[in-house]
Amino acid sequence: MRRRYLLLLLVPAVVLLALGALPSILGGGGDVSYVVAAEVDLEDGEPAAENATETIAFENLSENRFPYTAQAIDEGRSDPYEEGRFGLKSSFTHTPFDEFSEFETWNRAAVDGDTVWIERNGSYYRVEITQHPDE
Repeated sequence: MRRRYLLLLLVPAVVLLALGALPSILGGGGDVSYVVAAEVDLEDGEPAAENATETIAFENLSENRFPYTAQAIDEGRSDPYEEGRFGLKSSFTHTPFDEFSEFETWNRAAVDGDTVWIERNGSYYRVEITQHPDE
């Protein structure tokens, strides 16, 4: 009887530990993406893109909630995000695609495909997801 209770406690603990390690195990072999930011000037008060007419005010957003975007604005490029081989990693981790999806939900007029126009402390940034950060 005690063995059964011990197994009922031990098995979920092992499963939870495995799930914690799962994203790093699934991380290898996928495409690598970066968030890249470049400071830009506005044209006639609007972003220089045909589909974006507004910007997102980044001062009101948490850098903890948007780490890829915040790092890209601060340093020009974020740390790499490597997609999993089987597409499962994004189910367990925070991705730059999550951030851009949230930006699009908040203000579709500030998003043009994989590009977002952001305002931070009076400066304007063109922020995009790319696989080639040096271009």
